[in-house]
Amino acid sequence: MSTAAGTGSGKSAAAWRNWAGNVTARPVREVTPASVDELTAALRQAREDGLKVKPVGTGHSFTAAAVTDGLLIRPELLTGIRRIDREAGTVTVEAGTPLKRLNAALAREGLSLTNMGDIMEQTVSGATSTGTHGTGRDSASISAQIKALELVTADGTVLTCSEKENPEVFAAARLGLGALGVISAITFAVEPVFFLTAREEPMTFDKVTSEFDALYAENEHFEFYWFPHTGNCTTKRNNRSTGPADPPGRVSAFVEDEVLSNGLFQVVNTIGRAVPAAIPGIARISSKALSARTYTDIPYKVFTSPRRVRFMEMEYAVPRAALVETLRELKAMVERSNLRISFPVEVRTAPADDITLSTASGRESAYIAVHMYRGTPYQAYFTAAERIFTAHEGRPHWGKIHTRDAAYFAQAYPRFAEFTELRDRLDPDRMFDNAYLRRVLGD
Repeated sequence: MSTAAGTGSGKSAAAWRNWAGNVTARPVREVTPASVDELTAALRQAREDGLKVKPVGTGHSFTAAAVTDGLLIRPELLTGIRRIDREAGTVTVEAGTPLKRLNAALAREGLSLTNMGDIMEQTVSGATSTGTHGTGRDSASISAQIKALELVTADGTVLTCSEKENPEVFAAARLGLGALGVISAITFAVEPVFFLTAREEPMTFDKVTSEFDALYAENEHFEFYWFPHTGNCTTKRNNRSTGPADPPGRVSAFVEDEVLSNGLFQVVNTIGRAVPAAIPGIARISSKALSARTYTDIPYKVFTSPRRVRFMEMEYAVPRAALVETLRELKAMVERSNLRISFPVEVRTAPADDITLSTASGRESAYIAVHMYRGTPYQAYFTAAERIFTAHEGRPHWGKIHTRDAAYFAQAYPRFAEFTELRDRLDPDRMFDNAYLRRVLGD
């Protein structure tokens, strides 16, 4: 496998696969640039050679957003912190920096992101370009925490974008799907590190849905998991705390996060894949396996957790006011079907933001994520779930499985045309195009 940098002169590359294993790319060439100059040179060479170009992160998207048969750009050498501006409350990082390395580096500096998703394996540019989010009453997605970014366009121009500089590009490129150019650096808002106290406890489906508005209003970060074939949920409330740190004990953390959430979960899903009829019984046991616990730690240690069991996922954002009705319809659909679902359904929220193609653009949103164990047929479940989500004006997560196209998105996003017009200006020859983008953005 070539790792040629800068000139784009790498030879034929090996196939690339995503984390879930459902997407494969076979580029003719790949490069691993170590600087913006090398990235720019690689794009110019690809342009001369008539190659399509896609940057790729760690492959945690389930869609083919990063697939190319041309030049694949790997970000491994575009990593690290460029600068920290404590007065402005920002950190500028290279685009290929993994979130886990950024979180650890910020903690050493006494700093933190305000909110984040539940895993941190992704690169910062991959996570933001597809709209990765956590849950929050007031604090939004990782993309919404961007204060500036550096974008290399199809002709090799390096654009610095912020609310004041190239604001129309900034509005779109914070969640750009890789359609506008290759991000080379991102400036995030950060704040002095703080403590979060997490309270995890079981709750019935009826109780969590009937009290959802209050649970949402009373907690800075509220989420819950419903176990299909049961009336059981697990809830998690994260709120700021004065500390001190009181993390889960080593034994408790190992049992909850590794044995139950990963090891045992892997076993029961394997059994469920082999014997689907056993799944409802397994679900009733699994839904009661995790006990109530409370712990306090710095943000990334509370927001994120290991995810070693591989799966397929679909997630839709619906208007927050429509969440309970949507979820009840999903539960009713599962109960009257022959489906056997071994993975819990995850529910989170986000405030409205101003990013052109953010799933929370212009409206308070709630997210419903459905999963199936990798290797298990998922199409019937996802198709039925998607029918419910779209009936409630749902917007699919850009990095997760869905069947929507540009005609749907033109109705779902009031500013959709704003994004496609910008794409026409920045990439008129569609150097960053692929089949996924043609489907979701049009040609």
